[in-house]
Amino acid sequence: MKEMDEQMIKGFKELFTSILEKQLDKEVFIWLKSHGAHSSDLQFNMAFASMPRKTGKKELDSSLPEVIKAGELMPGFSLRGWTVDRLSRVWLLMQLDVSDRQRYINKINDLFGFGEMNELAALYSALPFFAYPEEWIFRCSEGVRNNIGVVQEAVMYHNPYPSKYLDESAWNQLIMKAFFGDKDVRLITGLDERANKNLAEIIVDYIDERWAAHRTANPQLWRLIAKFIDAANFSMIEKLMSDDDCVNQKAAALACFNSSHEPAKKLLHQHPELESEIENNQLDWNSLSDLL
Repeated sequence: MKEMDEQMIKGFKELFTSILEKQLDKEVFIWLKSHGAHSSDLQFNMAFASMPRKTGKKELDSSLPEVIKAGELMPGFSLRGWTVDRLSRVWLLMQLDVSDRQRYINKINDLFGFGEMNELAALYSALPFFAYPEEWIFRCSEGVRNNIGVVQEAVMYHNPYPSKYLDESAWNQLIMKAFFGDKDVRLITGLDERANKNLAEIIVDYIDERWAAHRTANPQLWRLIAKFIDAANFSMIEKLMSDDDCVNQKAAALACFNSSHEPAKKLLHQHPELESEIENNQLDWNSLSDLL
């Protein structure tokens, strides 16, 4: 790990320790600390597996200053929706000795190989905190393909790792998997930053198929097409804007607002009330989903 990364990880270790000290009973917190860096492999594995029985499964107190600060230390990261057993497992993983690269990698891969649903969720949530980050790209791609909701969401939601390390093909698969699974794509870190032309073309074909089958399309899909509106797909934006559904109209307006395609700009000007909502911050992609 680079020095800056080591400092960041150290900061998170301290922060997570502080949260757990407040969220756990004193005896449980002492037990957790006793199974950290100096425990045997067997003790570590048993602690990792038995965590919910020791800590319980309550959701973290989102009002704690440390919980709020966690989202400020790493862009795109959040403890939102985490339970105390998940954080305890991630904390435990962060105590592993990283000096022996292969032993460290083997240890974590073994946990991935034998983990049940909630253990996998903790492991995927921990991706931003693992040493040797390039080693976990394949595991991250596996998590995208996993069909268990809580595991998928651990990979997708408030997790900076995928947007930083997945290649374009794997990233596009993650996004489409999120839409297929009706996930809240607003929680995907890097959603806008990693929009790309290949993904836009995939989405255009997907929407075409849904329209041909007389089915609706998630309005957030247009968010990823906006920067790539061109002469070939502009007729779809025109069709969306003329839809009787106000959500579709607003999605078309947002797509036009975020497009550099001149006909899209002109189309938006023809709907001044929608243009005004966007310019006055009354309408954006996040608020659009609240209308559904």
